[in-house]
Amino acid sequence: MSQTQTVAVPPVDTAAPRGRGLRGNPALTLLAVALGVMMVGIDGTIVAVANPAIQSHLHASLAGIQWVSNAYLLALAVSLITAGKLGDRFGHKKVFLTGVAGFAASSAAIGLSGSITLVIVFRALQGVFGAMLQPTALALLRKNFSAEKLNAAIGIWGAVIGASTAVGPIVGGLLVQHIGWEACFYVNIPVGLIALAMSLAALRETDPSPAARSFDIPGIATLSGALFLLIFGLIKGPDYGWTSAPTLAFLGAAALAGLLFTLRESRTRQPLLPLKLFRSASLSAGVVLVILLMFAMFGAMFFMTFYLENVHSLDPISAGVHLLPMTAMLIIGSPIAGALISKLGPRIPLVAGMLLAAVAMLGLSRLGATSSPNDTIAWFVLLGLGLSPVMVGATNVIVGNAPVELAGVAGGLQSTAMQLGGALGTAVLGAVMSAKIATALPASWHAAHLPALSTAQLAGVKSAVSVGAAPITGSTPPQIATQIARVSHAAFTAGMHDAFLVAAAVALAGAVVALITKRGNGTAAAHAGI
Repeated sequence: MSQTQTVAVPPVDTAAPRGRGLRGNPALTLLAVALGVMMVGIDGTIVAVANPAIQSHLHASLAGIQWVSNAYLLALAVSLITAGKLGDRFGHKKVFLTGVAGFAASSAAIGLSGSITLVIVFRALQGVFGAMLQPTALALLRKNFSAEKLNAAIGIWGAVIGASTAVGPIVGGLLVQHIGWEACFYVNIPVGLIALAMSLAALRETDPSPAARSFDIPGIATLSGALFLLIFGLIKGPDYGWTSAPTLAFLGAAALAGLLFTLRESRTRQPLLPLKLFRSASLSAGVVLVILLMFAMFGAMFFMTFYLENVHSLDPISAGVHLLPMTAMLIIGSPIAGALISKLGPRIPLVAGMLLAAVAMLGLSRLGATSSPNDTIAWFVLLGLGLSPVMVGATNVIVGNAPVELAGVAGGLQSTAMQLGGALGTAVLGAVMSAKIATALPASWHAAHLPALSTAQLAGVKSAVSVGAAPITGSTPPQIATQIARVSHAAFTAGMHDAFLVAAAVALAGAVVALITKRGNGTAAAHAGI
């Protein structure tokens, strides 16, 4: 995301430069960056398991515990493109090492925190350091792998993200149960030390890019403001109400900041994000595909955890095990997808992947309250197989079609698209779920001849049902409790049905977008005159 200055952009080297011994070795470079991003992947899911224990131990309010996740998400999303720019300017190895060390240190600080305020502060700091890892990791892969081998490297990189995301809930559940919530953060320390040692030994520094020799401070400020306001508005929209004044103010301010950013970037000689980069139809399509991918995957999986834990009463570890078929297919499918994309180009695998994902979403939409948790397995396998070529292909289309001098900014763009897509998916599909529950629940509650509810009581019941919970207390008579559970779970699965149908439509739209992609060679930006 930077520059309107004219820069001579060479194509990707057909034979990536290799250093002697350990330093610059492509395989060791891949291992080093994989260890770094593994911390981010594990942390993204392990904290959800730790949150209840954090809330209990530190006596946090609901708002406080929500900010444990929100502070990290906001800091990460706001910092990604700027972190990529830092790598282009000063060298990606330096920024990556800073991110590894800072992420591990902030994780230790979170574990040592004695108040929810300190946890939130260090979580935000952890998000900033996490933002230094993802775009620089992609840029280092781009630098050290030849064009024909880059897809395979990104495939393995994607498999590591899938694996670390999958083990997060399981490892988190074991650590919370047997040690304590602090261990969920301390686990990053040994991983960080190993990643730091491997990175110092194996990574070769990238040359500072002439295209990133200055910082666009107004651009950074307006982009950061736009992303912060947008993500915050999406996070708080369900609480404030989507048509409420605060939500509309945040989203409107985000649009204004985005407009100011676009005007700034179109006029400055040294922008943060070169807008001409988007003249590459493939790169633009890649960004849209990543947003749609994460919209469908994160938005849908958000509800599947509630379905498994609250409707079927599975514990977090068991729920994580039931999600393994999808992540296992991501792990297996990503390297295979990388090889296929190297041979066929990205278009066919991307279209096929999005179509498979759409079919899987349609299958998941058929789940009901009486369905077995095992009924999800086949659809999760299909979903993982569909998403793996999209994760690899869309990433390659973005990073591969950007000039190598702006690889860090391209990596930041890809990572920002992931965060934005996940936030949009959770918000939009959550709104679909809430709308369905708002219409279905009162009618079914009345039809079941359950006690009448006041307006305030109905709002509380809707809130519980929106996460798959049945509003039952210990004093509720068993017969009425059974009826409430039946009605609540039926309303939740009805909302989940609509949410999955929307996710399927989004995946189908992604298949159409994928038709305009082509293999990345680093020259598209040059043709755009950047």
